[in-house]
Amino acid sequence: MNPNPLNPALVERFVDAKWDEEIVPQLVEYIRIPNKSPMFDADWVKHGYMDQAVALMEGWARAQPIPGMQIEVVRLEGRTPLIFIEIPASNGATDASASVQTRDEDCVLLYGHLDKQPEMTGWDDDLGPWKPVIKGDRLYGRGGADDGYAIYGSLTAVMALHEQNLPHSRCVILIEACEESGSYDLPAYVDHLAARIGKPSLVVCLDSGCGNYDQLWCTTSLRGLAGGNFTIKVLSEGVHSGDASGVVPSSFRLLRQLLSRLEDETTGRIIVEGLHAEVPAERLEQARQAAEVLGTAVYDKFPLLDGMTPMDPDLGELVLNRTWRPALSVTGVDGMPALDSAGNVLRPHTSVKLSLRLPPTLDGKHAGELLKQVLLDNPPNGAHVSLDLEKSSTGWNAPAQSPWLTQAIEDASQACFGKPAMYMGEGGSIPFMGMLGEKFPGAQFMITGVLGPHSNAHGPNEFLHIPMGKRVTASVAHVIAAHHQASQRGETTGVGAAATTQERGEHGCC
Repeated sequence: MNPNPLNPALVERFVDAKWDEEIVPQLVEYIRIPNKSPMFDADWVKHGYMDQAVALMEGWARAQPIPGMQIEVVRLEGRTPLIFIEIPASNGATDASASVQTRDEDCVLLYGHLDKQPEMTGWDDDLGPWKPVIKGDRLYGRGGADDGYAIYGSLTAVMALHEQNLPHSRCVILIEACEESGSYDLPAYVDHLAARIGKPSLVVCLDSGCGNYDQLWCTTSLRGLAGGNFTIKVLSEGVHSGDASGVVPSSFRLLRQLLSRLEDETTGRIIVEGLHAEVPAERLEQARQAAEVLGTAVYDKFPLLDGMTPMDPDLGELVLNRTWRPALSVTGVDGMPALDSAGNVLRPHTSVKLSLRLPPTLDGKHAGELLKQVLLDNPPNGAHVSLDLEKSSTGWNAPAQSPWLTQAIEDASQACFGKPAMYMGEGGSIPFMGMLGEKFPGAQFMITGVLGPHSNAHGPNEFLHIPMGKRVTASVAHVIAAHHQASQRGETTGVGAAATTQERGEHGCC
């Protein structure tokens, strides 16, 4: 047992000061940098914004007084950069000479990303994606909560333990620059750094959401994603609509017809049964509990217009809809002129960007092939159709949680929020989680984050809730300390491997 138990008040004091004096100013500068993910900025290398964001975070990290810490910006040819940080294990002494753990033993892997989504329209007049604005306890601007704070929160959590001379296992921090594009560079880095990463028994990810700002929320599952650019062509050039309508099929009408093969346009339900998966009983119960705690916040956290109603009156069903059921979104369109320049022309083609969210346990590659089959086979009227798949990734379902981690997360939530911890799936994707689940089947996962009600990640008026950032940081410190105690008792080895096939998913992705 640890002879110097963690003092929650001291952790809170240290973390609050670090956030107020250093982290918030750092995030203000980070938000100013338009380092869009490569999918949204093909000339990202030429523009240099990604390097600016990396340099900002690297500079701050190197200035932190963590004994024995090693920092490297790893650059594989033709890929986005990655910040790799290794902090040796400490037995609670004040210098790194006390670190005796090797890379083959327990370690904690902390993950985040620094690339950003594009601007999006609709920002309030006094706000903007690259314009940091602090209003009350909110820091507005693109990327602060998704996921710029991760490197700062991770290092601060470790430093909070050093401040009390508390022991911790070896910690490895990975900050990638490709997550918003599907993390396609990350597998190469994980393989390249495998020997230096070692064998994590605990993975902490700070890129997820929270149901409210009143307690610690941990993510139990993440949906997969399949999608890309879907195009329907009917003509080699546009023609007079009065002359051709009624003779030449409209590409827009054929688009609607083809999408109806995939989605019930009345209910929004995906009608292809092969794109559904069974929801484990534990996840059903967690969804019910989350719905009870959140109430109407399940849907009214979104900026619904007056009179708009959600897709289902049952709150538990809404939670499951956004976490375990497939759902289609059309996120972009091409081939349509702006309203002020649209003439009486029957257009030659319509293209849309499809984003199909997948159940956590559904194989992404299989879903992508099924999507192509449904949309491309036997097109109506002989139209020329194509689907350029940009993403086809499997989701993630957490392995069975070890008792030590369940207790640590509960203790952290009580200490930092004064309320019990909550568990819920998230509707988005973090490709890194499925990858780690395959490589480290014995690892435990703490997936959490600060993206709560109205924070609007990826959209206009995105913000970071600063008090939530502080409390999540402090919670991570509590869990890292508990991890060390559990490792001393031999409780952190191979626990995740005991997860059942149902909990992992039939395709073995997590």
